[in-house]
Amino acid sequence: MPAAFQIKKAKNDKFYFNLLAANGEVVLTSQMYASKATAKKGIASVQNSAADAEQSEARENDKGEDYFVLKAENHRIIGTSEGYSSKAAMNKGIKSVSKNGPTAEIEDVS
Repeated sequence: MPAAFQIKKAKNDKFYFNLLAANGEVVLTSQMYASKATAKKGIASVQNSAADAEQSEARENDKGEDYFVLKAENHRIIGTSEGYSSKAAMNKGIKSVSKNGPTAEIEDVS
């Protein structure tokens, strides 16, 4: 399976997307969007920012897990990773987003 963005509809009728790596693992999740059209704009922003390593910012959550956020050129967060067990695993996630984000296909599963 090639890497893909999946657009989904939440129970609150808002839209979000996940970036899935080639192995089917979710490597990035967006915020909630009011419409499918704005979710697609969010995907375009990820596609434009993903290859730039400086747009990824490492963080630590309340559980002590490493995770990262991807920021747009305007410095707003456009995607958040899951929590990882190590910095090395998180860095693999960042590399996956950098590699797959710019060219991943878009699947609408809403």
